[in-house]
Amino acid sequence: MNTVISFLIVLGVLIFVHEFGHFLFAKWMGVGVLKFSLGFGPKLIGWKKGETEYVISIFPLGGYVKMIGQEDLKVQSPEEISEEDKERSFMHKSPAKRAAIVAAGPVFNLLLAFVIFTIVSFNGVHINLPQLGEIAEGTPAKAAGFMKDDIVKSVDGKPIKSWDEMVDIVRKSTGKSLLFAVEREGKQIEIRVIPETKKTKTIFGEEKEVGQIGVMNAGKFIVEKINPVYAVYYGAIETWRWTELTVVGLVKMVQGIVSVKEIGGPLMIADMAGKAASAGVLSVMIFIALVSINLAIINLLPVPILDGGHLLFFAIEGIMGKPLDLKKMEIAQRIGLAIIIMLVVFTLYNDIMRYSGQIVDFFRRVIGYSV
Repeated sequence: MNTVISFLIVLGVLIFVHEFGHFLFAKWMGVGVLKFSLGFGPKLIGWKKGETEYVISIFPLGGYVKMIGQEDLKVQSPEEISEEDKERSFMHKSPAKRAAIVAAGPVFNLLLAFVIFTIVSFNGVHINLPQLGEIAEGTPAKAAGFMKDDIVKSVDGKPIKSWDEMVDIVRKSTGKSLLFAVEREGKQIEIRVIPETKKTKTIFGEEKEVGQIGVMNAGKFIVEKINPVYAVYYGAIETWRWTELTVVGLVKMVQGIVSVKEIGGPLMIADMAGKAASAGVLSVMIFIALVSINLAIINLLPVPILDGGHLLFFAIEGIMGKPLDLKKMEIAQRIGLAIIIMLVVFTLYNDIMRYSGQIVDFFRRVIGYSV
């Protein structure tokens, strides 16, 4: 139950923010909004305020904002719109205004991630201390004289505050002599070591040669309080970092470097949401930020029916200086829908393969099997 509730909360926040971006910019650009829906399918609850009907629908895997001048997969021609609605019709706005309305959804998802990372950083930034744990036998570190609990203070004169800073220098210094200043039992000593070349795998599964000296991390952290200005900077840096990783991951998947089996669907999101909830509110917030970035990037792909597909149409229209053929746009929308349906089916298949054991156990409990 905890997993289901967490899943619905995560999806609800993500969908609301995305659709609210479209809604807000549509209003700002003078476009009439007929419906704001969280979810698809039959209406669970709803109310109407002004011209807009606000709805929560039965299937929570998405949402939409229906504007004057839009009819689901059918693109309305200017002739089909009444004279009184033309001023407030989406199709009667310039390509730039339509692009702003469409882009607002993904942009709001990125802004949500930025806000979350900024808020989380107000509690302080966790720093993994550069303190050594186990020293592996037969390694450069062992031969050089490093000992467990040594605290690295600098490398080649550069002050070291975190484990990541030290690792970054070592990885880039294959075959190069490095001078470590370490603190041991209150005294500072110097140790010189040459990292050996080792093959390792990146988070995308690619093999890469890096420098290693053979030390483990002691696993000790401190929480460093930061001022509000740096918190905003940290929020921007983390948003950019995870956005870049998401884009690179998609590119690696297209190149075949990352397996498509890594793609997860609603079951995977629900599982991860439940685990995040078990770890606390901050973990849920960070999880929402990461999924929000993924949602933004996926929606910006140039696939018809997605926001990126619409932006591509508007860009072509702007370059050509005339509206695109409506029939061709409708066909493209239907092709885009078919692609999305196939992707959803594929992610569900991945989920079923990934969680087949848990699914079988669940149905056994439901129908009363004892094992």
